[in-house]
Amino acid sequence: MVWDPWLIVAQIACLQSLFYLSLGALLWLFVGSHVPRFTLKYFFDYSVISVSSFVGWCCIFAFLANAFVGAFYLVVVVERTKKCLDFAATVHLLHALLCLLYASPPASLSFWLTSFLSCLLMTLLGEWLCLQREQREIPLSTGGAGGGPAGSSRAMN
Repeated sequence: MVWDPWLIVAQIACLQSLFYLSLGALLWLFVGSHVPRFTLKYFFDYSVISVSSFVGWCCIFAFLANAFVGAFYLVVVVERTKKCLDFAATVHLLHALLCLLYASPPASLSFWLTSFLSCLLMTLLGEWLCLQREQREIPLSTGGAGGGPAGSSRAMN
């Protein structure tokens, strides 16, 4: 396989976009009905991820649920077991950077624990799913006219 930096950048952009698309849907589902105004604050402000409020727990649950969804994205976009950690960590580090730019440096322990658990879940489940996909049997025959393998003994005579 040839090293292609543009492919890697495209995969990162695709994963980041899918990450925020599903996170938005999950946050809207879990948090949207409990707050008067649903804004970007719930995506990028570390202070909403808190164990001291119901909305904070809903945000934590949305981020962790998004890790499970993100694992399926890894299977589709990355397709390789050994690359899952790299891409999952990149998605979460870019998210932390965007949180830094949106508000301030994340100083909440609950934010960092949620991010770590989310990255861990996304990586482990993504690796397991990719491994399952990589270990599938490769069909060697196309089921030719004889009903058996394409290189059957009749074809050799």
